[in-house]
Amino acid sequence: MAESSVPTVDASVQAAPALWLGRLIEANTPMEVGALIIDAAESVPGCAEVCLLWSADEVHPYGASPTAAEAIWARHTLDDQRMLIADDGCLVAWRLLSSESFVLLLRFTHAQHASPLREVLESTLALTTRRLRHAIDLADLYRSHALLARSENLQRALFAISDLAGSELEMPELLRGIHAIVGSLMYGENFFIVRYHPERGSIRFLYFVDAEDLDGPDTTLEEPLEDLRNTLTWHLLTGGKAMMGPLDQVRQQVSGPLVVNGPDCGDWLGVPMLRNGQVFGGLVVQSYSDGRVYSDEDRALLEFVAKHILTALERKQSKAELELRVRQRTQELARANEGLQLEIEERQRAEKLQASLFQLAQLATADIDEHEFYQRVHAVVGALINAENFFIGLVNKAAGMMTFTYVVDVTDEVYVDRPLVRGLSEYVVAHGPLIAGREAVRQMARRGLLDLELVGTLAECWLGVPLMVGEEVIGLVAVQNYAEEAAYVTADQELLSFAALQIANSIYRRSTAASLHEANTQLERRVEERTHELRQQIRQREEIQEQLKHQVMHDALTGLPNRSFLRDRLARTLALIKREPNRRFALLYLDIDRFKVINDSLGHLAGDQFLQEVARRLLSCVREPDLVARLSGDEFAILLEEVPHPGSAMTVAQRMLTALAQPLLVDGRELEPSASIGIAIGDATYAGADEVLRDADTALYRAKEKGRKRFELFDETLAKNAIDVLTLEGELRHALVHDEFEPYFQPIRRLSDNEVVGYEALIRWNHPQRGLIGPDGFIKIAQDCGMIEAIDWRMFELSCRALAQHGAGASYVTINVSALHLGSAGFDTRLLELVERCGLSPGRLIAEVTEGALIEHPERVRAMLERLRSVGVGAALDDFGTGYSSLSYLHSLPLRMLKIDRAFVQELNKGSNTSSTRVVAAILALARALDLQVVAEGIETEVERDALIAMGCERGQGYLLGRPAPVRKWLTPRQD
Repeated sequence: MAESSVPTVDASVQAAPALWLGRLIEANTPMEVGALIIDAAESVPGCAEVCLLWSADEVHPYGASPTAAEAIWARHTLDDQRMLIADDGCLVAWRLLSSESFVLLLRFTHAQHASPLREVLESTLALTTRRLRHAIDLADLYRSHALLARSENLQRALFAISDLAGSELEMPELLRGIHAIVGSLMYGENFFIVRYHPERGSIRFLYFVDAEDLDGPDTTLEEPLEDLRNTLTWHLLTGGKAMMGPLDQVRQQVSGPLVVNGPDCGDWLGVPMLRNGQVFGGLVVQSYSDGRVYSDEDRALLEFVAKHILTALERKQSKAELELRVRQRTQELARANEGLQLEIEERQRAEKLQASLFQLAQLATADIDEHEFYQRVHAVVGALINAENFFIGLVNKAAGMMTFTYVVDVTDEVYVDRPLVRGLSEYVVAHGPLIAGREAVRQMARRGLLDLELVGTLAECWLGVPLMVGEEVIGLVAVQNYAEEAAYVTADQELLSFAALQIANSIYRRSTAASLHEANTQLERRVEERTHELRQQIRQREEIQEQLKHQVMHDALTGLPNRSFLRDRLARTLALIKREPNRRFALLYLDIDRFKVINDSLGHLAGDQFLQEVARRLLSCVREPDLVARLSGDEFAILLEEVPHPGSAMTVAQRMLTALAQPLLVDGRELEPSASIGIAIGDATYAGADEVLRDADTALYRAKEKGRKRFELFDETLAKNAIDVLTLEGELRHALVHDEFEPYFQPIRRLSDNEVVGYEALIRWNHPQRGLIGPDGFIKIAQDCGMIEAIDWRMFELSCRALAQHGAGASYVTINVSALHLGSAGFDTRLLELVERCGLSPGRLIAEVTEGALIEHPERVRAMLERLRSVGVGAALDDFGTGYSSLSYLHSLPLRMLKIDRAFVQELNKGSNTSSTRVVAAILALARALDLQVVAEGIETEVERDALIAMGCERGQGYLLGRPAPVRKWLTPRQD
C-alpha cells in the first residue's frame, strides 16, 4: 500500500521540459522563479495546493494562502529539518533555502510517506532551488547597486550644500541652490525653509516656493511663532519630530487641533532642523498630486540633509555677521583716525593762534599812535593767513556811515568813507562772516543782496569777518586775493575770527566802540568742505581696510607689534620654558623719560616723529627672534627669547640706552632722548605673561625713582616694595575713615601792603606712625587705587568748614579741582550743597582748574563754571602758561583769576630783559584786558616780589609771603 502511494512527476512537465527550462532561464527575480517552483510542485501527483513562504519573521506567500497556524508550523523546517509531514500526512513543508527562509508548503489529497516523497521533491526541485539562489543573489546585487547610487547622490548633495555654505553667493541664491539639491533627492517642486529663533520665540520663512499657494508668507519678515499656532509649521517646530503623509494622517501625528493654511495637499513631509536636540527651523516638501507620495526613506533622507542645511545656513549667517562686524570696526577706526588728524591740525593752529593773540593783547595797551597800531595788527594777521590785501572798516550807526580806518590793496583802489549801502562790507556787518569768490559775488548781486557798483574791483576770493564787542558789531576786518589759486577756506575764516575778537577788544579800548555779532558760515562753502572731508574719509577707510589685519596686532604709529602681540609671544615663550626648564628669557620694559614735556612743548606731531625714531633705534639693538613692541604712549617692551644669564639682558639694555642717547632732530630742535628700563628674567616659576609684565614694570619704576636714564633688574627687594605700596593703600583707607587728613592754608597776599586777601588749601596727612606727610608721599598712590576723589571731597569739606568757622571777613579760599571732578556731571551741584552745608558764603570759594583739565570736555566745563559763577563761586586758571592753548579759553571761560606758574616767576631773578619777563608782562596785560585778577605763584625772593610789583602784579603767594600751615596759625575761631 505504501508503494502504491509513491508520487511520480507529472507527465506534462516531463513532456515539455524545453518550454519549462526556457521560462526558468528567463526568470530573474525571486518572484518569477517562485512561480516556476509552484508550477513544478503542482505537477507532483496528488498535490492539491502549493504555497511558497518567504521570511521567518514576516510571511510573504506566493501561490495559495496558508492559514496562520500552517505558516507557524512550516517555520519548523528552518530548525535543521529539510522536510516536515503533518500528522494526517497530507500537509508537507519542504525547506528550499534555509539562509533566505524559503519554505514550500504542499497539500496532498492523500497521506504521503517521507522517503519516497523526499526523493521526488529533491529530483523535481533541485534545478529550481539553484535558480532561486541565483535570483536572490541577483536581487541583492540590484538592491546594493540602488543603495550605492542613492548614497552617491546623497554624498553629492552634501558636498553641494557645503560648497554653497562656503561660496560668495547671496542668501537668495544660496537658498535656491538648496532647493535644487533637495529636488535632486526627492520630489521637491513645492518646498520651503523656515528658520526658528527659540530665544526670541519668532520665525522667518527664509525660502518659499509653491506651485499652488501663490500667496505664501513674506520671506523678509520675522514674526512670532504664536501667530501660527496649531498650523502644520507650528506643530513641526514645537513638536521637534518629523511629520509625513496626507493631512488625515498628519492630524493623527499631532497633539491638539490642526489648522491648515493654503490649499490642501495630497502628501506632506516636514522635518525639523535640529542641533543638540533643539529645534532651529524646519524643511517642508509637499505634493498636490495623488500619485506623488513620500516614503520613510524620503523622510530619513530629508532629516539627514536638514542637519547639513542648518549648518550651511548658520555658516552663512555667521559669515555675514562677521563681515558686518568687520565693516563696523573699519568705520570706527576711520572715525578715530579722522579725529586724531583733526586734533593734530587743531593743536598746530592753536599754537600759531596763541602767539598771535599774545601780540594782539599787548597791542591793546601799547603806547603807539593809531596808524602804527593798525600796521602791527596787519602784521599779526598776515602771520596767520594771506593778508596782502587787508582793510578794517568801522561802523558809525549814529551817523549811518562806514569808515575805512586802514586799507592796504595792491590795486591802489581808494576806499572812501560812505553811507551804509549794499556793499560786501555792509553785508558782513549785517549777516556775519563771508567767504565769496568772484562768481558768488555776482550771484549775490543778481539776488539783490549787493550793488556791484559799490563793490569795486572784484577779487578772486574775498573774506570778511565782523568786529564784535559783546553783542554789538563795531565794524569788520577783511582780506582779499586777486590770484585764482589763492582762495580762502573755512580754516582761514576761523583764524581771522579768533584774531578779530582780540582786534575788536583792542579797538574798543582805544575808541570805545560797540560789539561784534557772529553769524553762520556761508552754506555752499560748508557743503563743499564737507564733501571734501567725506572724500578723505572714504580714502582713509579704504586704506584702513587694507591694513586692518596688520593694525589689529601692531601699533599704527611705529609699525611695531602691540601689547596683544607681545602677550601672545610671552605665552609661547613661557610654554617653551615649561618644556625646557633650563632656558631663560628676559623682558625689558622701557619708558621714555620726560616724553610728556616733549609732546606738550613741540606738539603731538613732533611727539609722533620722536616715537618713530625711538622705535627705529630700538629695533637696531636686537636681532631675530627678539621682539620690540610698543605697549602704549611712550612705553615699549623688548622680549629677548633666550638669555644665558642676566648679564646678557643688561648688555642689551645698556646698548639701547646708548643708542637712544644720540642727539635727535625733531621739528627743528635737537633733543637728547633718554629712557628708563626695567628688566625681568623669565624662568619656569612664572605662570603667565601678566606676571612677567608686572615685574618688569616694577623694575622700571625703580629705575625712574633712582634718577631715570638707567636700567634696573627685578629682584626680591622690588617685590617687597610692591607689597609696601599695597600696605600704603590700606593705610590710606584707614586715614580716610579715621579723618587723618588736614587742610594747610598758604596765604595769598596783596603785594603792595602785604595784606592777606585769601588762602590756597593744601592737603596734609597726619600719619599715626610716620608723622606729617605731604601730598608727594601719597597722592600718586591714591590716584592709582581710586581713592583720590573721596580724599578730595573730604579736603573740600574741611577747607570750607575751616574758613566758615574762622571769621566772616572778605578773605577767600581756593581749592584744587582735578579733571576727574570736572568730568563728573554732578560736580557743581554737589559742591554747592557742600558749601551750603558748611555755612560758607559761595563768594568766598574759588575753584582752581588746570589748563589740562579743560581739554577733554571744554563745553561741559564752561557750562559748569558758569553755573558756579551764577551763585558766586569763582574759578581760577592754575599754572597759566604751561598747558594747552591757554588763550583759546580765556575769552570764553567764566574766570575770576589767573595764577602765573612758578616757572615764570623764578626766572625773574635773572633780570628784567628775559623771555620770562616778557611773558609775565604779556600775561598781566592780557589779564587787565579781560578784567581778571592775577596771582603770581612761588615767590621766594624779594627780587621776584619787587619785579612783579614793578610790572603791576597785585597779588602773590610763596614761601617768602608765608608757608602752608594749619588754619589756626592764620585765623582765629569766630565768636558767635
